[in-house]
Amino acid sequence: MKLKISVLLFLVTGSVAFAQIKLEGVVKDSIGNPLELANVVAINQQTKALDAYGITNDQGRYKLSLKKNASYKLQVSYIGMKAGEELFESKESDVVKNFTLQNDNTLDEVNIVYEMPVVVRGDTLIYNADSFNKGTERKLGDVLKNLPGVEINDDGQIQVEGKTVSKIMVDGKEFFDGDTKLAVQNIPSNAVDKVQVLKNYAEVSQLSGVTNNQDNVAINIKLKEGKTNFWFGNVTVGGGASNQNELYLVQPKLFYYSPKYSINTITDLNNLGEIAFTRRDYFNFTGGFRSPSRSSGTNINLGSNSLGFLTTQNNRAKDINTKFAAANFSWSPNKALDLSGFAIFSGNRTDIQEIRDVQYFDNALRNENKENNTHQSSDLGMVKLSAKYKPNTSNQLDYDILGRLSKESQDQNVLSTQIGTINELEDSSPYSINQNLNYYYTLDATNIFALEVQHFLQDEDPFYNAILEDKDNYDSTAAILGLDGAQLDYNVAQDKRVKSNQMDAKLDYWNILNNKSDINFTVGTILSTQQFNSEIFQFLDDDSQFNPTPTINDGLDVNDIKYNFSDVYLAAHYRLKSGIFTFTPGISAHAYSTNNTQFNTKSTDNFFRLLPDFNMLMQLKKSEQITLNYRMQTQFTDVSKFAEGLVLNSYSSLFSGDPALENALSHNVNLSYFSFNMFNYTNVYASLNYNKSIDNIRNILTPSDANSVVFVSSPFNSPFADESASANGRFQRTFGKIRASVNGNFNYSKFNQFFQNTPSVNESFSQTYGAELRTNFKTAPNIEINYRHSIQDNNNNRFFTKSPSVEVDALILKSFTFKTDFSYTNYSNEEKTINNYKFWNASLSYKKDKNSKLEYEVKATNLFNTKSQNNTNSSNISVSATEYFIQPLFASFRLRYEL
Repeated sequence: MKLKISVLLFLVTGSVAFAQIKLEGVVKDSIGNPLELANVVAINQQTKALDAYGITNDQGRYKLSLKKNASYKLQVSYIGMKAGEELFESKESDVVKNFTLQNDNTLDEVNIVYEMPVVVRGDTLIYNADSFNKGTERKLGDVLKNLPGVEINDDGQIQVEGKTVSKIMVDGKEFFDGDTKLAVQNIPSNAVDKVQVLKNYAEVSQLSGVTNNQDNVAINIKLKEGKTNFWFGNVTVGGGASNQNELYLVQPKLFYYSPKYSINTITDLNNLGEIAFTRRDYFNFTGGFRSPSRSSGTNINLGSNSLGFLTTQNNRAKDINTKFAAANFSWSPNKALDLSGFAIFSGNRTDIQEIRDVQYFDNALRNENKENNTHQSSDLGMVKLSAKYKPNTSNQLDYDILGRLSKESQDQNVLSTQIGTINELEDSSPYSINQNLNYYYTLDATNIFALEVQHFLQDEDPFYNAILEDKDNYDSTAAILGLDGAQLDYNVAQDKRVKSNQMDAKLDYWNILNNKSDINFTVGTILSTQQFNSEIFQFLDDDSQFNPTPTINDGLDVNDIKYNFSDVYLAAHYRLKSGIFTFTPGISAHAYSTNNTQFNTKSTDNFFRLLPDFNMLMQLKKSEQITLNYRMQTQFTDVSKFAEGLVLNSYSSLFSGDPALENALSHNVNLSYFSFNMFNYTNVYASLNYNKSIDNIRNILTPSDANSVVFVSSPFNSPFADESASANGRFQRTFGKIRASVNGNFNYSKFNQFFQNTPSVNESFSQTYGAELRTNFKTAPNIEINYRHSIQDNNNNRFFTKSPSVEVDALILKSFTFKTDFSYTNYSNEEKTINNYKFWNASLSYKKDKNSKLEYEVKATNLFNTKSQNNTNSSNISVSATEYFIQPLFASFRLRYEL
């Protein structure tokens, strides 16, 4: 199958190439200087269609591929100059044609006969969506995939020239606080007129000239005429049947934009496994909040006490039922005030079945096979309100408040060859409130001030309960916990409560010395308090509770600890521009103080530290740069690592902290290169990263007895440095209607821990290679071929993943859209194939014409009815293989109505 597709693609590519000639030349101004980023278009005089376009490089060169023996109108335009036009007859051979443009002093609007597909204006790259659309697009993500230099990665994030887009807007208004994934999946493609890529994007315009924004990229979606001041969007309903249950899908998506306000609503109800908003999306959704302290060199981790949820593999599970609703608004009552906000609710019910086989290197008698049947219930909600007041160009005041509230539970039935039958129940109802207040003041052309204050409040209450029916297999661990053995089973539970309260505040002052240098002084503080309470207890047969006394850890199984942290710092940075270089060296001085109080004992650590950092930007061309970053950071852990009392992380994992833990110190170096050549649409990105952590916190791991799969761990400051290094790169080139790319990723990590009081080094090295070939024809079927090859090497255990995939996208008879994708995955080690599986999905939709309101679609997923997929993992003490069971073949019918 792969051979047939490759041959077909070769024939199509070859036929297109042989039917064309090359027109190239140079565009100059009246005194002979080459003009970079001039636009050159060729309009077919017979069809009146734009057959080719190009943008000149730094030498003023352009290159177009034109049909043989055809009549064209060539048009050349450049901002501030009179457009040039010339009629041209192509023949059988390549032609060189140069243009000279004259200055335009009239400042009249340039009369462009045909809209350019791509226009470059300073740091803004503007794509005309219709120039790249093929007619099969349904959402923003489909549009973005067509654009040269723009990619959608596996996590649904937008990347431009190798950089992740941090914010997305629609007509200048933030879409759900700039979240890119919600925009990619929900904004309808037929509403998109222009895609504006804003490079070197500054969140605050007053700071654009004094902060390093070279890695900041935002996207603004310009709506088509007729989409403003009117509701637009679509409503999709569908249903079907499977051998498990009746299938349903309801997806209303409505949007309204006007100059003063906007409203976006997204709803998604389905049991087809199409997850609109995952738990990972929820916890990664920052709402635009960034910690002011991170830029100072301090990294304090407040930890997470969320449930130990089993995660779905590629959003696949045995059964998934999704409810999602979101609303976003923005309102500008006057030119000085902007109000906005959003509310999101996500409710998922997920059934997961997995079989896990674990083999231990030190003792084969510990090898274990476990089957997990899990039901998860997750209700997640968040609300944010924002206000921005900017009465003039010198003053700006921002305020944001974000609240989160969730209710989650996980019920697991585990069958273990080592322990027997275990029933586990976890539930939690945490909440958090995050507030942000920023004020920016420009005194004059050389003096700028910025005050940023953030307050974070969080309350977590995870509960854990495990019922172990086969008592004999758990007696050794029960003895360690001090459980009452005269019961029908071991029913052990734990209540835990963690409260966090943190404030970050800093004041920045910039003095602009001249047009090439400025100096920045920062004074700031971080104040953090955490309280941690936990208690292990046992439910007895008569429903009473028993408070056991462990036989280890000095009998401590209760925690009541308060942890305080403070950092007062002063930082200075100097920025200098010299030719193509921009240097920004800096240093911060910190006075740290930490203390924790438990069991009437207080442990204190006060110290002073200097932390340097450095940034260098080498701007080779407008779209080519090299960046070097170095940063030293002090890393602090959360309260749970200090808690001395025994903590039940699970029935097979016990933990006790150390109140004398110290901070860690890390060094991070990053070197990156990117180049985007508009002349031949070559996109190159490469990055090297190295991190070294000193005195990092690691764990001492000990089995509860010689053959047990229950482990007791405790933290310590490792005397050995942990190291990690990575290298990744991508090369992409467009050849007419064909886009080809290759990429590679290399990751190495080494960290140290103790296993049974013996030092143990965990080393891993992974390599991933990928190649992609994609067509971008207007009318012909489009094909995308991918191949990914991964090698995972963990402590001399090597695993291989080979995964080819094919996607076909075709518009048939201007009314039918056919899409299908096929992927094959092979997992193996050096001796044999562990598992292989394949997935095939397909859909066929009918829409009378592009202006029709109704569209009918038949969609089938998992056509091979694959039952499961596999994954492998390896550490320095064990290797495991896990089989995940997934949803069967689904076929559904859908009706889509466009507003």
